Amino acid sequence: MNSIRIRLFIILLLATGVVWFSAFFWIQQSTRAEVERVLDARLAESGQMVSSLISDRRIDVARGATLVEDQSPHTSGPTAGYSHKLSCQIWSLDGELVGKSGSAPTDSLSGQEPGFSDSLVEGEEWRVYTVINEELGVRVMVGDSHSVRDRLVRDVTTGLVLPALMILPVLAGLIWLSVRSGLRPLDRLAGGLSQRTADDLSAVDEIAMPREIRPVGAALNGLFARVNAQREREKAFTSFAAHELKTPLAGIKTQAQIASMAPDAATRKTALAHIQKGIGRTDRMVRQLLSLAALDGPEVGTTQEVDLSVLIRDVVQDLSRLAAAKNVAISVPDPSPLSVQTDPTLLSVALRNVVENAIAAAPESSEVSILSESTTDSIAISVLDRGPGIAEADRSRITDRFFRGPDASGEGSGLGLAIVETAIKRLGGQLQFAARAGGGEVVRLEVPPSMTCMTRRVYGKADD
Repeated sequence: MNSIRIRLFIILLLATGVVWFSAFFWIQQSTRAEVERVLDARLAESGQMVSSLISDRRIDVARGATLVEDQSPHTSGPTAGYSHKLSCQIWSLDGELVGKSGSAPTDSLSGQEPGFSDSLVEGEEWRVYTVINEELGVRVMVGDSHSVRDRLVRDVTTGLVLPALMILPVLAGLIWLSVRSGLRPLDRLAGGLSQRTADDLSAVDEIAMPREIRPVGAALNGLFARVNAQREREKAFTSFAAHELKTPLAGIKTQAQIASMAPDAATRKTALAHIQKGIGRTDRMVRQLLSLAALDGPEVGTTQEVDLSVLIRDVVQDLSRLAAAKNVAISVPDPSPLSVQTDPTLLSVALRNVVENAIAAAPESSEVSILSESTTDSIAISVLDRGPGIAEADRSRITDRFFRGPDASGEGSGLGLAIVETAIKRLGGQLQFAARAGGGEVVRLEVPPSMTCMTRRVYGKADD
């Protein structure tokens, strides 16, 4: 059952029913006790009255039993069932029946003890009050049938139940109207949200909501804020990507026109070299955009055991042509095998972009070093270069998307380190930057111990 309204209605109706039936049971029991008390008092008064009258010689002992019957109401209509039901017997102390009322059985109503008692006479249960008159030597017994008492209690409770049963539908209707009224703020909230356009991410008014619904409003406002921030990031991403792709494409188009109109082979060769360079930059940017889009999506990849030395070797091999074009050597000291429990795709993407940035920043005929180590606290891969390093003013923004410092070369797109940070965060690790002694930069990728096999091994040791 998915409807809150129906669920609340049923819960309230059941709760009301439980209370109602509990009250009915209590009324029934209390009514029975009160009826028993009143009828017992009636029996005692009748018994004492008969004993007193025959003691005062106001009536013959034999006729004393009929006095109780004469005092019973002779009525018609709804109370007719209670007429002539009070019975009386007068027994001598020797056990001889002296007199009885017409409705009384012939067998003794009770035993020998005075006071109240319950007995079974001729298959019917009786409530009896016994008075012993020592002066006259008789025992007066006055009783009424339990069936009469039960009928009286049943009629009283029925008189209470029937009106209550007639009220139940009215009560159910009132509960339904109350539930509808109580849930009306949710209906208004749902109606307001359904009328919004896809671009309307403004906050809902929490103050106007009832206190119980304010957490829903706060959660919706938080969701709207996150969606709006994500949409702004996507818009900025699209705008920056279009701008960054437009520049190399315009350059390629210009160089293609120059090559087509070149008056000599040297000019044509130069134009083709520029075209090749622009295509390479565009290709790198497209790859970076695809990587960033994949990392921004749902969780990808699976954790598995990876030989870190093999992963580093594959990255170095992929970038060997780029390094050779700049006459930059890539050094991986002591590539000892090390098993790592991690996501190979994310770690490879992060390491590739760091090494690619290091090659781009490194001067010609220099070296880029990749050092790896595993400790009880973390596993770390450090990439060291001898480039100009990162300016202190740019360090807080170096991982922003499309950010390029004022001293950056025209080759980069400002996406590499943003990709690295996103991938490392997916791995639950950290990305750290530090200036290298003697010039250059050290970029350190750390993965938490929970994703590594705790094998202590050092690939290489930094020289500074």
